Amino acid sequence: MGRREEVGGEAALAGNELSGNEAMGQEIIVRKCESLDDFHRCVDLQREVWGEADLEVEPATMFVVAAHTGGEVLGAFDGTHLVGYTLAVVGLRDRLPYLHSHMTGVHSEYRDRGVGRLLKLFQRTEALGRGIRLIQWTFDPLELRNAHFNLNRLGAICRKYHPNLYGVTTSPLHRGLATDRLLVEWHLDSARVVAAIENLVKEPVDAPAIIELPAELDRWQREGSSQVGIVQARVREEFAKWFAKGYAAVALRTAPGNRAYLLTPWSDF
Repeated sequence: MGRREEVGGEAALAGNELSGNEAMGQEIIVRKCESLDDFHRCVDLQREVWGEADLEVEPATMFVVAAHTGGEVLGAFDGTHLVGYTLAVVGLRDRLPYLHSHMTGVHSEYRDRGVGRLLKLFQRTEALGRGIRLIQWTFDPLELRNAHFNLNRLGAICRKYHPNLYGVTTSPLHRGLATDRLLVEWHLDSARVVAAIENLVKEPVDAPAIIELPAELDRWQREGSSQVGIVQARVREEFAKWFAKGYAAVALRTAPGNRAYLLTPWSDF
């Protein structure tokens, strides 16, 4: 996923694993977007989600190209109303195809209702149906709701840290900070992913390596405090250190005032 995958509904935790060409949950239907009308509606929703102040809007042609070259454009619909979407493009890693999920957007009125989870689980089912076993995306390591969703709820892992991946952008979402990103690896048919999406994983509390997050982080982010940049620099350094030693981020400890990334040596992939 790209610069926007981290925003769209990843904190929405409700929903069950789905299969087939359509997924139903809370009266929301998820299906492939295949028409020009669908693609233009995705662009319109993109503007609603990120606002007109964010000038870096993906055009409808990008959705067309993704849909026609083996990627995915998925829409979540409440009746005929598009309330969420995911855009993914095809990648190649070690001679095997994978999906890079570039954008996920969920309308503000439909967040925390499981729409993001429905989109991701449908994305998984569709990819596995085509023999694709890996989906990747990126997210801001300081956005802890997304970290919880990606690692704890989906069973993904992170082994790569990209400092300032997209450069300093005009988007108000990035607060003028470097666009540091963790690369998510979602190994779709792995035991840890199956356990996570079936809600069989206990809340994580400890690990061989820990990267702690300050209790004040949320407030500092709301206030636009310079402390956020200091935290970002420390987190960047710590992730680089542990990843160089062959560790992977596998969970986020979510206890209030005691939040931390949990890392463990990783040799299975």
